Amino acid sequence: MLQQILRDMYIDPELLAELNEEQKQILFYKMREEQLRRWKEREEKTRMEKAVLRKTARHKQSKICDLLLYLRAGDGNGKHVQWLRGKDGEVWVWVMGEAPGDKTYEQISEELIAEQARQQAQKEAEELWRQKEAEITKKFRDAMAQEKARIVAEKWKIEIEDRKAAKVEEEKIQEELKKREEEERQKGEEQIRQQEEIRARELYLSLKQAQQHSQHSDDDQEWEEQLRRSKAADEERSHKARRARDEYRRQSLRAIQKGRVAGLSNLFRGTSLNNDQEIKLNNSGSPLLSLSAASSNIWERPSRPFSRNVIIRWFKEEQIPRRAGFERNTNRIAQWFHGIISRQEAEELLMNKSEGTFLVRVSEKIWGYALSYRQQSGFKHFLVDASGEFYSFLGVDPNRHATLTDLIDFHKEEIITSSGGELLLEPCGQQKNPPDYSPLFE
Repeated sequence: MLQQILRDMYIDPELLAELNEEQKQILFYKMREEQLRRWKEREEKTRMEKAVLRKTARHKQSKICDLLLYLRAGDGNGKHVQWLRGKDGEVWVWVMGEAPGDKTYEQISEELIAEQARQQAQKEAEELWRQKEAEITKKFRDAMAQEKARIVAEKWKIEIEDRKAAKVEEEKIQEELKKREEEERQKGEEQIRQQEEIRARELYLSLKQAQQHSQHSDDDQEWEEQLRRSKAADEERSHKARRARDEYRRQSLRAIQKGRVAGLSNLFRGTSLNNDQEIKLNNSGSPLLSLSAASSNIWERPSRPFSRNVIIRWFKEEQIPRRAGFERNTNRIAQWFHGIISRQEAEELLMNKSEGTFLVRVSEKIWGYALSYRQQSGFKHFLVDASGEFYSFLGVDPNRHATLTDLIDFHKEEIITSSGGELLLEPCGQQKNPPDYSPLFE
């Protein structure tokens, strides 16, 4: 299971939810190691490819130099290339920005900024002038209409014979209004022009300042806060990774010291149960169950358990021959062993128990088991991988045990994790009759 996770660099969310915090950190440590190994392989491959490209480029450059030498010497038919030479007799070379009369980069940059500021100011001035012109036109059009209405009301209604005089006076007023309008327009244009020049200078200074201080934003304080939080998160991840590595080494050393590494003994691997062997069910008066491991069909295990029937078939075909769930050297089912029950059902069984009480249930997520543990402040659940030749907590390689009972007995004396200090003190038995593991042995 661990090799599959490291190969795909992916773990199913449901399976991840079954892991406790220590197992998650150890699994993260192993996945990080695999990422580093792959990265080093890619870097080495890239380095080799670049070396090949450099070698090819040098070969092409050599060919080009040979061709230039050939062209300079002539092709034997009188045709050849002559390079333009300077006063010193050497090949004439021009470097942009260094020849007499060339503008420097700073001058070109200044001109570009000034042109950008001028265009922006001109655009803003044109918009202001359109607004100003509309206001002026409306203002004098309304004034002319009002004056015309006044003249009509005051004079034309009094004397019809004075219409001619009224017309002359109207034209005079209109001429005066037009003159005032033209003066107003010129004044407005002058104001807009002045504003355009001022705005162009402001934009120029603003753009120049932004160019000079592009590395100093107004959000320095926010950036520093984000940096602080990022550093704190990095330190937390580093601390968890160190703790996972320490746990990994501690368990490896303990397993070697106790001499319970599964590679030292395959005591029960070859054990086969005869058809007449029988098993007593704990805490029940039910009759003995037959332990026939024979099967009429060839068993091929799927990649993952996908139904309850498949899990039962797997247990009968692979786990009963390995004496999973049995007490050591007896044919009785261990008191801590349970069938296919959920996490919630396991916690209900452990609810009123003391700290250190535990049970082992058949997992529905992986080919293996889940060890449910009662601690003072709640519960913990550890996944036990049984997909290979050994039994071990998922993500932890050193502690490999030949049987499930070996794993349980080992952690009756040795803690599971250094941070939690979990010792398996008291098994949690059955509360149902028949027991919840009955379907596994039928």
